[in-house]
Amino acid sequence: MCVESDGCEIEGCSSSDEVRTLSGSMSPGLRSNPDLHPCRPGQKFRAALLKCRSPAAAAGILSFGNILNYMDRYTVAGVLLDLQRNVNVSRQRSGLVANIFICSFMVAAPIFGYLGDRFNRKVILSCGIFFWSIVTASSSFISKEYYWLFVLSRGLVGIGESSYSSISPTIIGDLFTNNSRTMMLSVFYLAIPLGSGLGYILGSTAKEAAGDWHWALRVSPILGLTAGVLILLFVPEPKRGNADRMGGRVKSHSSWVCDTKALAKNRSYVFSTLASAAVSFATGAFGMWIPIYLNRAQVVQKTAEACTKEICSSKDSLIFGAITCVTGLLGVVIGAVTTRLCRQKTERADPLVCAVSMLGSAIFICLIFVVAKKSIVGAYVCIFIGETLLFLNWAITADILMFVVIPTRRATAVAFQSFTTHLLGDAGSPYLIGLISDGLQKSYTTSTLWQFLSLGYALMLCPFIIVLGGMFFLATALFFLDDREKAEKQLNQLTRPPSSVNV
Repeated sequence: MCVESDGCEIEGCSSSDEVRTLSGSMSPGLRSNPDLHPCRPGQKFRAALLKCRSPAAAAGILSFGNILNYMDRYTVAGVLLDLQRNVNVSRQRSGLVANIFICSFMVAAPIFGYLGDRFNRKVILSCGIFFWSIVTASSSFISKEYYWLFVLSRGLVGIGESSYSSISPTIIGDLFTNNSRTMMLSVFYLAIPLGSGLGYILGSTAKEAAGDWHWALRVSPILGLTAGVLILLFVPEPKRGNADRMGGRVKSHSSWVCDTKALAKNRSYVFSTLASAAVSFATGAFGMWIPIYLNRAQVVQKTAEACTKEICSSKDSLIFGAITCVTGLLGVVIGAVTTRLCRQKTERADPLVCAVSMLGSAIFICLIFVVAKKSIVGAYVCIFIGETLLFLNWAITADILMFVVIPTRRATAVAFQSFTTHLLGDAGSPYLIGLISDGLQKSYTTSTLWQFLSLGYALMLCPFIIVLGGMFFLATALFFLDDREKAEKQLNQLTRPPSSVNV
């Protein structure tokens, strides 16, 4: 008899808790029983299904779901000009759509972190995807008279997506270890720029194809429902800490209060979280305002006209989305390869690579606002290089967390990191940039040039925040080795040999 990962017994089938790393090792306590008898007809389908639950397939499905999360999040940004014209709202109020989403996302994150450390993770993930898919599809039918209801719906979508972002990295962390985990987390976090870019592209193309921006919100829900089913069927529920200590079983969980206190004392975790907040601030502001800023730049250069039609031009959103996809791919791959090479030289490679990339990114992002008035091509080149350097650190930051936090605490750690990065980052940055821009523009409301300059001056806040994030990564490097050693000692204390059970 074998036991399925969610606790259900299946006679004559191999265990779904059977987890291999890329090195081929497998938990001794999870090996197949040689005395198993043949499956009954109804069990053959389940046995075949369990064979498809390989770690690589699970990581691929989880990455696909993460792409959809970010694609849905940035679809609204791709049609922001149309939303502003249709509902007749200011930059400040349109930025509220992103703020409500992020606020609900970050408030829900600690709750899902607690649940993810204690209950079946794939069920929580699937329910979250089903929830946001249904809400997103429903919100596309809300009329402009009920704009407040549309804003509220984006808040509900944030709750659904929070469950996914808080829990899914911990499953990958329990399926892989060391360089294999770094590579798989790189694939997973590639979904952030790739999904963000596809969100712009999806929003723009769906809007133009249908002649109505509401159709931009009706594509991702279909894919979301598909991802939810794939997670239920093909993603295993590995034992927490399985990849880190293959020969033992992790003891019972500590209390939630104890977990939060331990995380607050973990200096590498705290500083890397603050650095991630700086990245989140910049990406949140850029994702909302850069396409509009580039459109304003072309109006100033007289290569484009201000939008006065029902459906605005999507060219800038499409180009920015394509750049985000490509830079995301390059950034994550370069980050993973660079970190792997630098680990041969120094054990502090992870935070140091992040710090250097952040400081380099700030330089090129500053140059965007210098060259945009004269050359759109030059602005796109600076965006390309700046985003590539900025995207280097996403997967590495997650790997830092895996190194310095014990397995039974990781979902809570990811959740609180998500809460903090959004609270200090993109929860307020789109609204803040819109507020500063509107405030600067009040004196010359009819000036096209000042509309462009005021938004650029507001966005200039981002490179200074990025430099601050680079400083936080340097601080992380100071404490990284000590905190990693403490986590390894704690895990050794919490790990006990698997007990022999007669069935």
